[in-house]
This record gives sequence, C-alpha cells and structure tokens, in this order.
Amino acid sequence: MFFHPMDFLIIIAFVLSLWAQFRVKGTFNKWSEVRTYSGMTGYEAARRMLDANGLYDVPVEPIQGRLTDHYDPMSRVVRLSEPVYYENSISAISVACHEVGHAIQHKVHYPMLTLRHRMFPVVNFASGVAPLLILAGLFFQQFNFLLGFGIIFFSAAVAFQLVTLPVEFNASNRARDLMVAEGFITNDEERGVAKVLNAAALTYVAAALISLLELLKYIMIFNNRNDD
Repeated sequence: MFFHPMDFLIIIAFVLSLWAQFRVKGTFNKWSEVRTYSGMTGYEAARRMLDANGLYDVPVEPIQGRLTDHYDPMSRVVRLSEPVYYENSISAISVACHEVGHAIQHKVHYPMLTLRHRMFPVVNFASGVAPLLILAGLFFQQFNFLLGFGIIFFSAAVAFQLVTLPVEFNASNRARDLMVAEGFITNDEERGVAKVLNAAALTYVAAALISLLELLKYIMIFNNRNDD
C-alpha cells in the first residue's frame, strides 16, 4: 500500500550499507594481520599522537567489543576496543589515530564538529519523535500535517548525518597526515592505512544516503497529497 518508487533506490542504498559494513569488517580483519614496522600498538600510537598535539590530559582507555572505538567529547576520553588498544597492526593504529583525530578537532574547535555537538540535543529529541509523526501521517491521510511535522524533525536527523561526513573524513585526513609526519608508518604502510580508514568512512556515506532518500520519499508523498 505504501510502496513508493523511491523505495527501489532506498533498497539499493540499504544493500550498499550492508556491503559497506561487510567491507569494513573484512578490511579491518585483513590489515589486523599486518604488523606495523614501528611495532606500536593502538594505545601507543594514540598516546603519542595526543601528546604530540598537547593533549596530555586526554586519557586512552580500553573498552570491550570490536569496532566500538570512539572519542567521548563530554569526558574527553579516547576509548579503544581491546583489539585496537593492545595490538600492533595497521588496522589498530589506523583506528586509534582516527579517534585521536576527533580529539584534535575538539581542541582546535573544528567548525563542523562544533556544529555537530550543538545539534546533538535537538537531533536526539527529533529522531525519537520523527518516526511516530511520520507513521501517523502515512496511516491517517486526513492528518497529513503530522507527516509534515515528521519531515521537519526527520530533516534535523538527516542534517546531523550529513554534518557527520566531513567530521569523519577530516578526522581520517588528520590521522593519516600526522601518522606520516610523526613517523608512525612508512610510505608502504600508508596504503593499508588508507584502505582501513576509507572502508570505515563508506559506512557513514551509505547511512547518510539511506536517510536522505527516505527524506525525499516522505517529501514527495507529502507534496502529492497536497496536490490532490
């Protein structure tokens, strides 16, 4: 009943997202088998990069899980999954330095990261309300205005994902540049680092594409109803 021509594109984007997740795991596993010439673990690379940028007060902590690595801007802590924290592989130092890239962004007040932080409280509320309003608007056509409100709230969530893209790419670029400058990797190892970071970035691109296509679908439905 609610099948829309845009659904075909959304399905393609969803398949792309699944492929991206499969690829990031496969790429991580592949380069986890390749040890670094420097012998540094993910923790050591993160600690040295933080110190090199004057972030002596930002701790690096291990956390359970796999690919659960992140930088916590509220606590100002870099948290690395145990495989990344303890291993001395291309994957480990790539992921570790990427997360440090976010800590550096925080320090220098990178505009897109600042915007992302300011958007978060609004998006956190909007992402919870939007699905309810959209579903109500789709099921009860006489209340099309609910779909309109849902679109507004959902737009905030989509905008948040789009802002996330430059934040992630910038963090990866900072990581690669600093890893080369500090001598963490050789020229031969840079190829592996690029593959690990690019695979991870693709997951964000796929997620943003799905949300953007869904938003366009809802806008088209809303406009078509108003034209009837």
